[in-house]
Amino acid sequence: MSSNNNEDSTCLPLHETVVHKNTTTRVIELVILSLLVSVLVYRAAFFKDQEHYLPWVVAFLCESWFTFNWILSICITWNQCSTKTYPERLLKRVSDSEFPAVDIFVTTADPILEPAIITMNTVLSLLAVDYPVNKLALYLSDDGCSPLTFYSFVETINFAKLWVPFCKKYKVQVRAPFRYFTPNSTPLENDSLEFQQEWKKMKNEYGSLYKKIELASQRPFPCDGNSDFAVFSDVKRSDHPSIIKVVSENKEGTSSEIPHIIYISRQMSPKYQHHYKAGAMNVLVRVSGLMTNAPLMLNVDCDMYANNPQVVLHAMCMVFGLKNDADCAFVQFPQAFYDGLKDDPFGNQLADLYWFINGIQALQGCFYAGSNCFHRRKVIYGSNPNDAVLNENVGIEDLHKIFGESIELRESAAHILSNAKTEKRRSPNFLATAIHVAGCSYEDGTKWGKQVGWHYGSAAEDFLTSLDIHGRGWKTVVTSPEPLAFLGSAPTTYPATLKQQKRWAAGLFEVLFTNKNPLLLTIKGKLWFRQALGYLWISIWAARSVPEICYATLPAYCIFTGSNFLPKVNEPTFLMFVSIVVIYNAYTLWEVKRLGVSLRMWWNLQRMRRVTTVTAWLFGFISVMLKLAGLSPIVFEITQKEQRSDDCDDDDVNAGRFTFDKSPIIVPGVVLLLVNLTALVNGMSRLLKVDFNGNWIGVLGFGIGEMICSVWVTLCFWEYLKGLFGNGKYGIPFSTIWKSGALALFFVQLCRRSSQLL
Repeated sequence: MSSNNNEDSTCLPLHETVVHKNTTTRVIELVILSLLVSVLVYRAAFFKDQEHYLPWVVAFLCESWFTFNWILSICITWNQCSTKTYPERLLKRVSDSEFPAVDIFVTTADPILEPAIITMNTVLSLLAVDYPVNKLALYLSDDGCSPLTFYSFVETINFAKLWVPFCKKYKVQVRAPFRYFTPNSTPLENDSLEFQQEWKKMKNEYGSLYKKIELASQRPFPCDGNSDFAVFSDVKRSDHPSIIKVVSENKEGTSSEIPHIIYISRQMSPKYQHHYKAGAMNVLVRVSGLMTNAPLMLNVDCDMYANNPQVVLHAMCMVFGLKNDADCAFVQFPQAFYDGLKDDPFGNQLADLYWFINGIQALQGCFYAGSNCFHRRKVIYGSNPNDAVLNENVGIEDLHKIFGESIELRESAAHILSNAKTEKRRSPNFLATAIHVAGCSYEDGTKWGKQVGWHYGSAAEDFLTSLDIHGRGWKTVVTSPEPLAFLGSAPTTYPATLKQQKRWAAGLFEVLFTNKNPLLLTIKGKLWFRQALGYLWISIWAARSVPEICYATLPAYCIFTGSNFLPKVNEPTFLMFVSIVVIYNAYTLWEVKRLGVSLRMWWNLQRMRRVTTVTAWLFGFISVMLKLAGLSPIVFEITQKEQRSDDCDDDDVNAGRFTFDKSPIIVPGVVLLLVNLTALVNGMSRLLKVDFNGNWIGVLGFGIGEMICSVWVTLCFWEYLKGLFGNGKYGIPFSTIWKSGALALFFVQLCRRSSQLL
């Protein structure tokens, strides 16, 4: 009987693709599409009957854009599937010696915006994953060139020598100490005495580590000439040589120690472009290629700790379970957050992208999300699918133009591209060579950032790199195990959310103006057409701001000018517009309720999508336009990372409350609010003058629909309305109100002038 069970277990798949039935979804989406098309037909058919052409034309153009977006959405999400992995089956048929090596990359850039203790918890969680230690190497990239970060890293590795064995001995599930040791946590009474003693020891040791890092961050860090910190003496963040430190080395290559651990701060100089995170990732690839040259690379943002200790094994289920490497260029784990505020008041938890991810998974595969991703090194090196060996016509010397002048790096690249199974021996002078390839000028005359590595040309380097990979014909995989593989820190303030959304929108929109435009890659490359539509749908986030802001001002314009863009409320065609609003909102509510999302969170997602589009995304759009015009470059802004523990009280009256600063990003939102409030006052005053004994519906028929729309816009910007009367950080600054008021007044005056000319 046992032999049969063993035989069955070896035959069972390491992963399964689950196809989701979505017939109901398709029907609803097609109904909404038919209504949208009907509106466009209505606009065209009744255009000649309008007294005022401008609002009718603007409405037609905006609604055409909305219909186009809806068609894109339907094409992307028409098929739905997800992937389930089985690491327990993997362990039964693959020995430790058969597992491939993995290089882990953790990136940080600012010790203030990205506090060291958050980064160190991410490092600890990754060091403690369930995987042979001799198959791992961890690299920390510090673009801030901070002695505090290096000091914290060294102290953390000392603690890791205690923490990692403790986690594996007692099979601890949460291996980031700040999540495992909460202020009120205690071992259970039924735990063994040995565990309770070691638990208390670990908690005290972590408390000591936390205090050391906290104290070091509160004062200038001494860089003594005779210490390991001497290299940080008199360095500037934007101008310093390459710094590479081997913090710990697994010399024996056994599983009883911690893995290779390396600190990297690449060379910086004002004379060179550094390409933000993409440049840092390419330095990590080159340095790791010289030191460990693992065929797989995991990159993780500094705030994304490993929440599932078997995360590497889940990825290996795809590596060993797929017969064709072309089906798995990388394995992406979704981004999820441990510090999400109740009901997601800022709409930054990405819950509304769930069905989109399942949709593209049914095509060529998910996009690379910038973190939580296992890459094949040969794919990053520019290999095409089904390349069995390095092309015979390409020798080591020919790789000079691609990988640079380092002979050692070219040899390691050739070793990977030839799919060699043997381990590449490390050069005796690897450290000096590593410092060389981390230099500013190393990429000059090479294909780094163009053909190999993370691609340059956009602040969204992950999106651009992903496009290139799919454009070469590779497929990719996303899988979401239970518990979630990684958990990160989401913005907990409204200004931080706006900054992040602006950076995303600008970076994604930039891609359309590069040679990696998804439509071009469909024609010239191997990108599937529907996959290209998925990339296009994401890329045009910033462009959506223009029709959104125009449509949001239309109701007010019509009220001020006495014109209309909606039919009378007593006309049958008015029901067409009402049906779209009702069915769409009911549909989106049903969609998120299937994910367990609350009604309040659904509303927050709906309103914040409107607010974010006309504020952060609008500024992202403007940033790209200014860059294309040669007037201003796009600035990469790091999002503030904050650590929140389980004990944070989300029921606090101030939790999730909107705060405002003097950023100009909120100005369009305030203008829209003031314009629509003024329009409502104007409309109500007109309503009071109506003789209700007569045919008042006929008199006001052209204004009621527009007033309802203005009410809807006001509800979406309700937090802004509260901010107009708030105090301190909860109030919109007076300077912003003054500027917004002037712009709103200017718009009203334009409307009145327009009404006189019509």
